[in-house]
Amino acid sequence: MRKSRLRARPLRKIGAKRVVRRSPVLVVLLCASVLFAACAGTVPKGADPSETVAPQGGYVEEGLASWYGKDLQGRKTASGDIFDLNGLSAAHRLLPFGTRLLVTNLGTQQSVTVVVNDRGPFGEDRMLELSYAAARALGFLVQGAAQVKIESLQPIADGGEFTVQAANYAEEKSARALKDRLSKKFGNISILPFETNRGTFYRVRVGAYPSLEKAEIVAGRLALEGVEPLVLRKD
Repeated sequence: MRKSRLRARPLRKIGAKRVVRRSPVLVVLLCASVLFAACAGTVPKGADPSETVAPQGGYVEEGLASWYGKDLQGRKTASGDIFDLNGLSAAHRLLPFGTRLLVTNLGTQQSVTVVVNDRGPFGEDRMLELSYAAARALGFLVQGAAQVKIESLQPIADGGEFTVQAANYAEEKSARALKDRLSKKFGNISILPFETNRGTFYRVRVGAYPSLEKAEIVAGRLALEGVEPLVLRKD
């Protein structure tokens, strides 16, 4: 069976530190850390430690994770699910919705299983955004962010469409000004309003591309226009 191309290629683009290959010793350590967390009560109800000790998908990534909660509580995620801050969920820019991930806090070795049901985070320095409950299970609520490793618990399929987010504004006029400027060099630019409990934000996105490689080329061109582009899976 052909391995997923998402295993390593996108990691350089979205700020991951490196790809880590599992060893038997690491698997043993993960098993021990998950069982310890379950006994200590750090894994919230709904997480099944028995499912977090044997990653199967081959997708491994390290980077900075943050968390979100009240601002989006009760709102629709990008997948259409209603966000529940007490659920075990995550936002990732490229992984398909429904992907189950083992997330490990590299500082404490606490682990939890989450499901990708949203897009983000929208900061170049961050790789993953977790629900309040997932961040609590990993022990970094107070710090706000932590270095983590994610491992897929299922194969990651190739294919799909990708888009590039050029900016995210709190004011619609700023989004329209950027759209007008970029329209001179790029086609298919849209502004997507996004409702939160703190107000509406306006995301400027460019194109729909049949491959990650083509989206990355456009992202490189956008970077020359003074924006900080982020490649996203288009769902």
